[in-house]
Amino acid sequence: MDMPPSPAMSSGPVWEYLRRLLEETSGISDGKVADYIPELAKADPEDFAIAIATVDGTVYSAGCDEREFTIQSVSKPFLFAHAIETHGIGAVLRKVGVEPTGDPFNSIVLDDLNNRPFNPMVNAGAIAMAEMLAARTPDARQAELLEMFGKFAGRGLGIDEAVYRSESETGHRNRAIAYMMLNSGMIDGPPEEVLDIYFRQCSVGVTTRDLAVMASTLAAHGRNPVTGARVLAPDTVRDVLSVMATCGMYDYAGQWMFDVGLPAKSGVSGAIIAVLPGQLGIAVYSPRLDSVGNSIRGVEVCKRLARDFSLHAYIDRSDTRGVVRRRYRGDEVRSNRVRSRRELDALSERGREIVVIEAQGPLFFGSAERLIRKTAAFAQDARVAIVDFRRVAYVDGAATTLLGELVLDLARRGCRVVFTDVKGNANLAGFETALADKLETDQCELESDIDRALEAAEDAILAEAGQAGPRERLALAELELFQGLGKEDLAALEGSISSYQFDSGETILRAGDDAQLIFIVARGSVSILVGSDTATGRRVASVGPGQSFGEMALLDGGKRSADVRADTPVLAYGIAVEELRRLFDARPQILTTIYANIIRSISSRLRNANDHLRALQ
Repeated sequence: MDMPPSPAMSSGPVWEYLRRLLEETSGISDGKVADYIPELAKADPEDFAIAIATVDGTVYSAGCDEREFTIQSVSKPFLFAHAIETHGIGAVLRKVGVEPTGDPFNSIVLDDLNNRPFNPMVNAGAIAMAEMLAARTPDARQAELLEMFGKFAGRGLGIDEAVYRSESETGHRNRAIAYMMLNSGMIDGPPEEVLDIYFRQCSVGVTTRDLAVMASTLAAHGRNPVTGARVLAPDTVRDVLSVMATCGMYDYAGQWMFDVGLPAKSGVSGAIIAVLPGQLGIAVYSPRLDSVGNSIRGVEVCKRLARDFSLHAYIDRSDTRGVVRRRYRGDEVRSNRVRSRRELDALSERGREIVVIEAQGPLFFGSAERLIRKTAAFAQDARVAIVDFRRVAYVDGAATTLLGELVLDLARRGCRVVFTDVKGNANLAGFETALADKLETDQCELESDIDRALEAAEDAILAEAGQAGPRERLALAELELFQGLGKEDLAALEGSISSYQFDSGETILRAGDDAQLIFIVARGSVSILVGSDTATGRRVASVGPGQSFGEMALLDGGKRSADVRADTPVLAYGIAVEELRRLFDARPQILTTIYANIIRSISSRLRNANDHLRALQ
């Protein structure tokens, strides 16, 4: 598997904190290295590393963070997740429960009621999960196993053959568990084959940084923050973290949740991972273990991190009051479409029928409930409610349901909902599908951004107000740039004007080109874009029939300062700057009038921008 390494931070406040924490806790010398597996007994008891990986893919680490060790029982949550993704939660729960046991991880005991392992975090449950790998041959199962772990870690991983052989040669207790499970029907295959993959699972080599990235994949709702690949569905992550919270630290789980408060998993090689959903994953490696098999330094480090950074899962940080970032109406903020004076007057009168609500942060029941309540109240007399999702980090099932109800509620009042910045947003995967029935019946729609949503809403209002736009093709006298010119002046211009046609999506002008022509749109619409790419640049203006672009060529004769792209098939008139200047000698009023019209147009655009800024303060 060829994947990029995670970006490492070896400086800055977080790294300095980890380095200091490592130094302050390295003096803890209690506990001993696991010796029931001979190869594990060879670990250096002074090995120590800490790593934190954020959900945006940054990794901070200190200590021997590139020292490789075997994953051991930290593998169990990931095998549980893989089984759910492969077979579904129903099939998995027929093989393993989700209850804590209070017994050691290697207990030879099953749930009396259901005759199955208590949970997938103990050895019996993990053996059942190992059998649920989809591949049928030993080599194929190992390949499936390593591919799965590699997706979580963001790089290719391998098996420590020495540890694998040591586990296999001394794993007599696990053999007893496997044969007991064969007898109870919890595994179907030959026990030695199932145990072989289980021993290989525990012998996968990782570093502390690998484990931090694996934990942060769970924190990021199943998307690897380093590679960007979707590894798990969010519902699977929820199920895995739930079991980690109650069973991940064996019979220390209750005290762990009280002290640290994070879903976690430990392993007898000395590793611990912990997950703060939506924020980060933590990994610690130190081989000195306590009596229940948890890393002593690892537990202390996690306690300190939880205390110093308030990471406990039950610290309330979900204040829903900030979900509405801003709200305004269409008479306060207009689209970047250049409008005529008649159109502006109509929008000033009826623009209140358009409302915009900018949402931000994660949307769950509490925040979504406040969002729909505020939106419904603000849209009381509106015809269109635009809900901007550009700054929304996540939408869960509850939020999607509530937003669907908002669409229905506003539709009953004659108000249409438009959601912006949904398509192409990985954080909102599934939202469009969930609203498919409402999109099909035109109760709501999706638009790429606020500006285009505002333009479409304005066009609808203008059409109702009888300001639907000019004819298919315009005469020179109807063009904004030539307003005020007499018949003889227009006749003199006629021979200097050329017609140009552009296909939809075609780039008409590029930033940096020589400015030699002024264009006037006769049919269609163009967008003026700033940015590195006309496909992704930010639209600063939209120009339609009767309106001009490229006027700065006449004012300064310099280079083009923006890209211009045809939104539709476009017919445009073009006139060379040099030709206008030539006409000046015979008819100076032509150039004077054009200058006045350009200044009036620029002034109108600046006023619109100022209104926009005032409304958004």
